[in-house]
Amino acid sequence: MTTIIDLFEQSVDKYSANPYLWEKKLDKFTSITYNETRSEVYRLASGLLSLGVKDNDTIALLSEGRNLWVISELAILYTGAINVPLSIKLEGPDLLFRLEHSETSIIFVSGSQAHKIKGIKSQLPLVKKIVYLDEQDVYDENEMYVAQLFSLGDEYLAANPNALAESRKQIDLDHYATISYTSGTTADPKGVILSHRNYTANVEQALTLMDIPPSYRTLIILPLDHCFAHVAGLYSFMACGASIATVQQGKTPMETLKNIPINIKEIKPNLLLSVPALAKNFKKNIESNIKAKGKVVSKLFDFAMMLSYKYNKEGFNKGRGGTFIYKPLIWLFDKILFKKIREGFGGQLRFFIGGGALLDIDLQRFFYAVGMPMMQGYGLSEATPIISSNSLKRHKLGSSGYLVTPMELRICDDKGIELPVGEKGEIVIKGENVMKGYWKNEKASAETVKDGWLYTGDMGYMDKDGFLYVLGRFKSLLIGNDGEKYSPEGIEETLVEQSKLIDQVILYNNQNAYTVALIVPAKEQLKRTVSGSHSDLSSIEAHQFAIKLVQDDIALFKIGGEFEGQFPDRWLPATFALLEEPFTEQNGMVNSTMKVVRGKVEKHYAHRLEYLYTPAGKDVFSDQNIQVISKLMG
Repeated sequence: MTTIIDLFEQSVDKYSANPYLWEKKLDKFTSITYNETRSEVYRLASGLLSLGVKDNDTIALLSEGRNLWVISELAILYTGAINVPLSIKLEGPDLLFRLEHSETSIIFVSGSQAHKIKGIKSQLPLVKKIVYLDEQDVYDENEMYVAQLFSLGDEYLAANPNALAESRKQIDLDHYATISYTSGTTADPKGVILSHRNYTANVEQALTLMDIPPSYRTLIILPLDHCFAHVAGLYSFMACGASIATVQQGKTPMETLKNIPINIKEIKPNLLLSVPALAKNFKKNIESNIKAKGKVVSKLFDFAMMLSYKYNKEGFNKGRGGTFIYKPLIWLFDKILFKKIREGFGGQLRFFIGGGALLDIDLQRFFYAVGMPMMQGYGLSEATPIISSNSLKRHKLGSSGYLVTPMELRICDDKGIELPVGEKGEIVIKGENVMKGYWKNEKASAETVKDGWLYTGDMGYMDKDGFLYVLGRFKSLLIGNDGEKYSPEGIEETLVEQSKLIDQVILYNNQNAYTVALIVPAKEQLKRTVSGSHSDLSSIEAHQFAIKLVQDDIALFKIGGEFEGQFPDRWLPATFALLEEPFTEQNGMVNSTMKVVRGKVEKHYAHRLEYLYTPAGKDVFSDQNIQVISKLMG
C-alpha cells in the first residue's frame, strides 16, 4: 500500500543508477538516472514550497512530453499539492474553464503553449505564479523561468533540510494526486479526481498482466496529461526500474509528428502505447513502404500476410486446425520480410498496448502477423484507467483482454441487475483503481460511483474464458421503435474502414421506425471517383451519381451485399444526410482523445436528423443532399 512518492522513492533506492528519463534536445537522446531525477524533483519541490505552496493547492501543467513534465508532476506531488494535467490541444474557453474550475494557483507552461496562458491570464485572478519551462524574453511580475524556481529550491533546501520530509508526512493513500478533465459530451467537462493510491493500485493491477524488465525502454507518443500514459508509461516503468523517453519537440505539431518514427528507431523501444489513430498511421506507413518496393515485394507481402492470418487466427488458438503446416513458411517470411518491418520500429519492439478506443480486429491481426502484436486494452479515466488488457501471456484477438487483479467486474442490465456470462450489459467495476469522484460535482459523482461500484457507461460481455468484450457506449445506445437497443460504434467504424468514400459517420435512432446516418464524405476521393465517369462535376447527374456511390457502399452490408449478415439490416442506415463540414476538435465535435462527441453532433444537426424522418428526407437524393454535394464538387 503506497503513495506515488513511496513508489518513486522505493524505485530510486532499488534502481538508483538505471536511466529513467530520456530526452532529445539537439542531435541525440541523453538520459538521466533515477537518482538524478530524484535530485531534480527535490530541488523543484523545494522551490514550490518556497513560494508558499501548501497541502491540496491545485497546480496546472500545460506542456508537451519532456523530462520537465515528469519532474514537475513529481515535484507538485511531493509538496502535497494536486496536479491538473492539461492537454496541449486545449484553446481559449476550454482551457480557461479548466483553470477556473480547478481553482489553479500556479501554472507550469512550456514555451510553445505560453501564448495560450498569456492570452487568458487577466481572467485568472486566483493564479499567483506562472512558471515557464522555456526561457521568455520578458517576465511580468507574477512570472518566472523554471531555472529561477530550481535556484529558489536550492536555497530553501539548504535552509530547511527537513521541509520536504515534513510535507511528505501529510500525504496518505487517499490524498488527491491529479484532477484530469474529461472532454465534455453534452455538458461541461468533468474533473476526474485520482488519488495517490488510485495510481499505485492500478500500476500493481497492470503488472499482473504484463512484465516490464528493468532493461525495457518505451517512447511515450501519447499525451502525458492522460492517465493511460501515466499508469502504463510513467509509473509502471518506474515501478520496474525501466526507462521512458519522450518525443523530440519540433517547431510545429507536424514537425513533432514527423519525429515519432525517427525517435522510435533511435530509442529502440521494447513496448509502445498506442491508440487506434496512431495504429492506422503505422499500418499505412508500413503498406506504403512495401508498395514502394515494387509489385514482386507487394505480392510476396500479401501472400505472407494471408498465410499469417490463417495461422495466427485469434492468437490464443494459432497453429490449430491443420494450419501448423504453414509454420516453416511463416518462419521464412519472418526472416526476409517481417523482420525488416520491425527494424523500422527499432527492432526490439515486443508488443504495443492499444487503448483509448476500440481497436479494429483487422488492425490487431495485421500487427500480430508482422510480429509486433497490438494488445487491445480497455479502461477509462474514472478507473485510473486500466480495467483489462490482452498481453503476451494471455490474449484473444478481438477481445479487450483479461481483467486486472485484484478487481471485481459485473455486467449489469439497465436496472443494475447482474447478468450471466455471455450476456451484454453495462460494465460495472469495483477496486482500488476507482476514482474519488468528480471535482466540485457531487451529482455526477453520485450517479457514476454507487457503493464503491463504478458504472462505466460502456456496454460489453464476458466470455467463458474470462475475456472481456467491449461493444461501445451503453449510454449512447440507439433504440428502435420496438424498444430494442444496440450500440452504433462497431457499425460506424466498419463503414469508415470499408468505404473509401466515407470519412466519418454517426448513426442515429431514438425509438424511430428506421436508423439514419450523418455522413461526412471523403471529398477528394469522391470527386476523383465521380470525375472518372462524369466530365461535368457541376451537373445534376454527377451529383446524383456521387450520392449513389455512398449509398452503394452502405448497401454492401445489406441483404444481397458482399458483407451481408455482418449487422442486422434494421440497424444499418435506411437513409442519410451528407455533411459539408467534418467533425473536428475545432468545432467541438471531436474530443481530445479523437472520439466523436455524439451528443454535440446530434444537437448541432438536430434539424437534419428531423428531416431524415420526413418523406422528402427519406429519399437519399433529397434537395439537401444535392446542395451539399454541389458545394463539395465545386
